[in-house]
Amino acid sequence: MLPKPQLNPASEVPLYHQLYRHFTELIQSGSLARGDRLPATRELAGLLGLNRTTVSAAYELLESEGLISGQVGRGSFVTGVENAREGGLNWEAILGWSGTQAVPALATSNQNIISFAMSRPSEHLFPIAEFRASCQEVMSGPDIAGILQLGSPGGYEPLRQYLLEGARREGVARPGDDLIITSGCQQALDIVRRVLVRTADKVALEDPVYPGLKNLFREAGADLIGISVRADGLDVEYLERVLAKDRPKILVLTSSFQNPTGSTLNLEARESILRQARKAGTVIIENDIYGQLRYQGDALPTIKQLDDAGGTILLRSFSKISFPGLRVGWAVAPRAVIARMLEAKHLSDLHSDQFSQAVLLRFAASGRLEAHRSHVLEAGAEQLKAVLAACADYLPQGTEFTRPEGGMNVWVRLPEPLDALELLTRAQREGTEYLPGRYFAVRRPELGTLRLSFAGLGPEEIRKGVMILGQIFKSELDRLRRSWSREPTPAMV
Repeated sequence: MLPKPQLNPASEVPLYHQLYRHFTELIQSGSLARGDRLPATRELAGLLGLNRTTVSAAYELLESEGLISGQVGRGSFVTGVENAREGGLNWEAILGWSGTQAVPALATSNQNIISFAMSRPSEHLFPIAEFRASCQEVMSGPDIAGILQLGSPGGYEPLRQYLLEGARREGVARPGDDLIITSGCQQALDIVRRVLVRTADKVALEDPVYPGLKNLFREAGADLIGISVRADGLDVEYLERVLAKDRPKILVLTSSFQNPTGSTLNLEARESILRQARKAGTVIIENDIYGQLRYQGDALPTIKQLDDAGGTILLRSFSKISFPGLRVGWAVAPRAVIARMLEAKHLSDLHSDQFSQAVLLRFAASGRLEAHRSHVLEAGAEQLKAVLAACADYLPQGTEFTRPEGGMNVWVRLPEPLDALELLTRAQREGTEYLPGRYFAVRRPELGTLRLSFAGLGPEEIRKGVMILGQIFKSELDRLRRSWSREPTPAMV
């Protein structure tokens, strides 16, 4: 019999990762040999008093490391590890716990699967001819040699000036502000984190939130405070209590079309958050990566536009409105902050790729970007209409879902006791996939939630994919209800 894992619920290391370590040690020591079968997730969860999703997450991590292999209908079996050479290094011990949460294995490379898993634009909308023309114009220009040379950590200066002038016209950049170009919005978040956050600093995040953002601050050792996000945006009343009581150093939020919920803060909420953050001395990091993807309704000013005291850092990117693979984002912040970000950027990668920046400048200055954006907005409106209609038509009764006016994501809450993670494998077998809500949780995950990212799909694909999901969810709900009805009624005494 295998030794029972010693799990510590009070540890900073999540239970699923403690369980993963336990099995890794058994496999590496030879206590579990190649071909041995692991207990079923339901069986092990009952034995250890854990939620089944905790065990499933541990097994997923073991499989991603190549230590086990899951076989449909049979279970999970040890594939083993190569014996370390004598005197070799124990990399697991050296590397330690990364602090990040692995996402489930996705089948996005499978052309036959309808994937709602990735929040990215459709490559079918990319204006390839216009992009080629922009590349050719840059390569034929007199500045090509300088573009191919080492540059400034602040970014390709003509693009930096173009973005800064646009930010000033919009009222985003004030007289005391400056701008830095980064390798996408993710690097901007990372650099801001490096500049501002130290171990044990309190950081308030939306809950649920984009995993890449959560993992950045968790890896830094920050004390994360999750602020619930509802259909109408952040729970402002709770946030105000947190700001008054805990005075977090940083508040990170997506004011428009938040990822994963798609929710947007109204003007009153933005003004209230700004007032309370100023009173608490909290820096606001406003992620405005989806702000230009409004398909209906009136545009709202960013929190940065409303902030006349210089307490907000605004992050933006070309990724959602043009070509994500070029990795060009930027930050607008007070000059003192940008100066520190320049230092951190230089240490990280010297500067972002200048050719991509020059091409995007040409793409924007020529009017091609705005023409493409108009096309993206038109397509996005149809995609959003399709996903909302499909959710209403096909998902089981009792399902709740957000109704955003833009962006790329819809948040779904299934009727209890459905578990989105448990149903993902079945969805993949039947030709579609999504991301379960547990991967977005800062505090306690909601097991019945999931994100549908619709922007990479056509309306017909959206309807077909949601229809498949609806059939899966309904059949599982019916199965569970039938099992309940067969349970004996307890005697009344």
